Amino acid sequence: MSTIESTATAVGPVEGAPVYGVDNPAPLIEAPRKRTKKTPKSSRGNFEMAAWLFMRLSGVVLAVLVVGHLIIQLVLDGGVSKIGFAFVAGRWASPFWQVWDLLMLWLAMLHGTNGLRTVINDYAERANTRLWLKGLLYTAAVFTILLGTLVIFTFDPNIR
Repeated sequence: MSTIESTATAVGPVEGAPVYGVDNPAPLIEAPRKRTKKTPKSSRGNFEMAAWLFMRLSGVVLAVLVVGHLIIQLVLDGGVSKIGFAFVAGRWASPFWQVWDLLMLWLAMLHGTNGLRTVINDYAERANTRLWLKGLLYTAAVFTILLGTLVIFTFDPNIR
């Protein structure tokens, strides 16, 4: 017998495999996401859907803000060599640039926090571990957002 003939698949049932039909019905398989008695009821409502939607929308807005920021800073304003204290002071004298940078900060932090929250939910097995990790995450996010907002709005170009 040639190699091709020996590796050809046979037509018909595989020897030893169960044959299902009228006399032997296939076993009933539960739906993959069917609730069982062990499945906790979610009290979160539509939070996960809102978080999913936020990720998509904030990602699009962030892409526009970041690409716009890079084009303006690197192409139109002469590149990285021009960026310094005086450059930032001049930018933040305008409310437009304050709001632009504030939106980038807030959206980036909230987008990243939401993404990391999802990772923690997926990979932290114990509830106590999830609690501590998310507590640290939320604390760091709030601290960074508050500190960044404070710096943007209280920036004083006349520091001596």
